[in-house]
Amino acid sequence: MCCVLISVIVKAQFSHEESSCKQISDLEQEQWVKSKSPLSSAAINNNDIVYHRCYWEVDPSVNYIKGSITTFFKPTVTGFNKIEFDFVSSFTINSVFYHSVSLTYTQQSSADLLTITFPSTIPKGALDSLTINYEGQPSGNGFGSFVQTNHQGAPIIWTLSEPFGAKTWWPCKQNLADKIDSIDVFVKTPQINRVASNGILVSENLSGTNKIFHWKSRYPIAAYLVAIGVTNYDSYSDFVPLQTGSLQVLNYVYPENLSSAKASTPDIIKIIQLFDSLLIDYPFAKEKYGHAQIGWAGGMEHQTMSFMGGFGLSLMAHECAHQWFGDYITCGSWEDIWLNEGFATYFEWLNTERYFPDEWRNGLPNIVKSITSQPGGSVLCDDTTSVSRIFDSRLSYSKGGYLLRMLRWKIGDVAFYKALKNYLKDAALKNKFAKTPQLISHCEVSSGQDLTKFFDQWYYKQGYPSYQLRWSQSGSALTLTLSQTTSHSSVSFFEMPVPVKLAGKDGDSTVVLNHIFSGQIFNFSLHFSASKVFIDPDLKLLSANNTVYGFNDQDLKTLEVVLFPNPAHERIYISGIPAGVLQEELSITDVLGRTVYVDNTKTIVSGDIEINTGLLPTGVYIVRLHTEIGTRNFRFVKK
Repeated sequence: MCCVLISVIVKAQFSHEESSCKQISDLEQEQWVKSKSPLSSAAINNNDIVYHRCYWEVDPSVNYIKGSITTFFKPTVTGFNKIEFDFVSSFTINSVFYHSVSLTYTQQSSADLLTITFPSTIPKGALDSLTINYEGQPSGNGFGSFVQTNHQGAPIIWTLSEPFGAKTWWPCKQNLADKIDSIDVFVKTPQINRVASNGILVSENLSGTNKIFHWKSRYPIAAYLVAIGVTNYDSYSDFVPLQTGSLQVLNYVYPENLSSAKASTPDIIKIIQLFDSLLIDYPFAKEKYGHAQIGWAGGMEHQTMSFMGGFGLSLMAHECAHQWFGDYITCGSWEDIWLNEGFATYFEWLNTERYFPDEWRNGLPNIVKSITSQPGGSVLCDDTTSVSRIFDSRLSYSKGGYLLRMLRWKIGDVAFYKALKNYLKDAALKNKFAKTPQLISHCEVSSGQDLTKFFDQWYYKQGYPSYQLRWSQSGSALTLTLSQTTSHSSVSFFEMPVPVKLAGKDGDSTVVLNHIFSGQIFNFSLHFSASKVFIDPDLKLLSANNTVYGFNDQDLKTLEVVLFPNPAHERIYISGIPAGVLQEELSITDVLGRTVYVDNTKTIVSGDIEINTGLLPTGVYIVRLHTEIGTRNFRFVKK
């Protein structure tokens, strides 16, 4: 009874989390489609952001923020005399101070750009700083960005800035080129509240009727991953035993959900242990991992503290995987969003496969069905001006995840995980940004394979294959003929190793066909008589609408082929030829030997053979059916 109950619960979780993954992308699309903010970073990338000291005053009962951002930076160009930040113009800027001197600035609303001019040039590489003081009501654009709402009557404010929402509540560089080396976050809020944020909680200090929370992080971080959540949180910790020590998972949850959260979040222990064993050590171990509950159904992978709408196993796995793929190494362009979302989706699947294999096997066909529900679409995001395209759940998430599943099948487990570890250890990438060619390079080095064609077909181009397999067996000699059609014209042929399972009453065997052209013939020796043949039974490949036809010599010995009806009127049928047999010629002659009908088109038998006899005069006729397994003659009368 206990096992059945667990199975039912987990199955519901798996189904729910599949929809949660779609909710992540759908909600992100919905909010930004409604907004009018430019879908890019306008700030010139002429400096390196070294540090932000962020001070915010927030009362979650009021949709308002007052902030002071001190930024340390180093110019990366000569002649540096101005700095730009992505920042919406709806805020009031109270002052901009540089060495205690007030600076002039301009706000460009059309580009959401704040430009600050210095009194003189700053040398390239010199460390300098300024402070921006501002206040106002955030617009709340994007995937939440800055949301003020409530839970059971208690007010909450939370932020969620991916992809372009950071500029709607604080001045920053929200590009995918320059990570902030370190941050300190100070939030002043009424005493009843707690503040969730990145890094380590340093202090909670009283300030009149308020409290000031101080969080610090000393790991590089992308601007869109900086976040705060403010409400009357309860907190507790789970601890993950790892080879390198115990990792704290700090949980901030609504008081009304405390008991249910405490029953669910310990599952994060086995999730992190799995990912830690397959990849490199958890990348932010000197600080923490954590969850902060928010008023939204999905989740967001804020560095060291994911913001969560719930604590289902698959959702926790997805957001946790982002700590490696998305936070530690972040996609270097929104074209490459699959390096975040495809990887998180795949490792979410690995988690389900490891701990709930039956649910994984049952759910996998639905994933394939979803991806192949449309004929086109590339994993590469081919329109970064469209947030609905960036966060397309079918392509960036699921097809990206399936690309990794197929890559692992193609190059093998050892090379696959070695490539991922080397990718994560790469000094040019860790704590920085990456693009797909850099991942490809690591996969080629670890596997010794040229993966140009694989990524060209599965990443850059569109669609998927449909396989047609014909098989025949005579004694121990097995012949397989594998053909292929594709769903999209961008790829004429998908070159992949295709697994084929052969089964009979005396055994089963799986062979792998190195499929390099359509109609390719493969010959094997098989020690048992096959009665069933399956293309890719474990769904290693992304394909749809596959067909299998075939026969063995045991089938032929008991073959009963009949023609009916006889006498005939409008049509006759020939039944009993095994599906998959090649029909080479079909002819009809009358009693004088004259040919009255002939069809020499080579076709594959897939069922009963139908012949239209409506135009034939009454009389006696001979049908000759010539196939690859022999010739049959039939006599019939036309009335």
